[in-house]
Amino acid sequence: MFPVDLLSVDHTDLTSAAQNYLSTLESRAGAEEWFRSSATSKVRVTPQNIRHLQLFDRPKCVLLALHQSDDPTQVVAVYLPDRWWAVDDVLRMSNASRSGFQSVQSVMERVVVFLLSQVVDRPLQEEVHFYPHPPTETCKLLWREGEAVGFYSVKHKGSLCDGWSSRCYQLTVLDTLLVRRRCRRSGLGLHILDHFCNTFYSEDVLGVSAPLSASMVSVCRRFLHRHTEHRERLYEVEAPGGWAQRRNIWINIQLGRYAHGINKDISLISAETEQKEEDDSSEQVLTGADDAHLLNSSVINSSEQFEVCGRSPDGGSLSSRFCGTGCGAPAHADDLDRGRPTATPAKSHNTKRRGVKRVHPAEDTVH
Repeated sequence: MFPVDLLSVDHTDLTSAAQNYLSTLESRAGAEEWFRSSATSKVRVTPQNIRHLQLFDRPKCVLLALHQSDDPTQVVAVYLPDRWWAVDDVLRMSNASRSGFQSVQSVMERVVVFLLSQVVDRPLQEEVHFYPHPPTETCKLLWREGEAVGFYSVKHKGSLCDGWSSRCYQLTVLDTLLVRRRCRRSGLGLHILDHFCNTFYSEDVLGVSAPLSASMVSVCRRFLHRHTEHRERLYEVEAPGGWAQRRNIWINIQLGRYAHGINKDISLISAETEQKEEDDSSEQVLTGADDAHLLNSSVINSSEQFEVCGRSPDGGSLSSRFCGTGCGAPAHADDLDRGRPTATPAKSHNTKRRGVKRVHPAEDTVH
């Protein structure tokens, strides 16, 4: 049995377990305790080798992370009730045959999302990171052979953009998309985007949180090349997502406004145009994608990966975090999406969005 199978654990159990363990560890300072991270290596457990990871801001929930003594960014284990668990084991479930998308509901599933977005893959130099997701965020984990390989999160139409205003999202927005680095380039990014679009099939317009990363542009380009029916549905969106904060992704790709994400996949698209892959009907859906690492507009610094501070007041990864300019008048649930304008939607006034200053802590992000 793995931690994710413990459905009865709640946030108070995690916090109290962390506090009790630290008190016990400090009271027996002379004793040695080791965690075996592999068959050939082990890490000594000392207060100096332990960091606090803040899973949620509200309600307050803290995890303990054990790292290498010479590398505080390399987490080898997290402390869950009664014992240390290797990070890879926390990302597994006992039913190895289970696969596909699963809605995140339990606290332990929230821990899995947190580890995927904040801990699992050490960030590359060009990658951007995002804040931990709030406990009420709609997320779907993607499982393959009993292992979590990615997830995506959604801001629903009509939900609040932030915790300090009355603005609401005017359309449903794909806020974060992540695929584990070792699982990329196998079609999972396209698979997630396809699942998102089909889940909200009844909605005429869907959003993808701005700004789009180069990897997300690549995924969107390939997805829309294959699925022409979604070309008029997908928009890059600044919160709250009025027509002044929407940009049609396919049109912007055709106009060359995403040059940073087009060059690397243009040869593959040309090849697909000449010859449709006949094996697309197999179970390996949407193969050949340069998967999106993640997308999220709440940008953070990798140097602060474990000390979560300066977050938005509601602790979320909200797209509206950086829409202080360029957003229209506050939107309310009772005036959502009054229909498309007859003219071409206005371009967002937030022209400096893509150069947003990084404020702070997990893996390549958004868009």
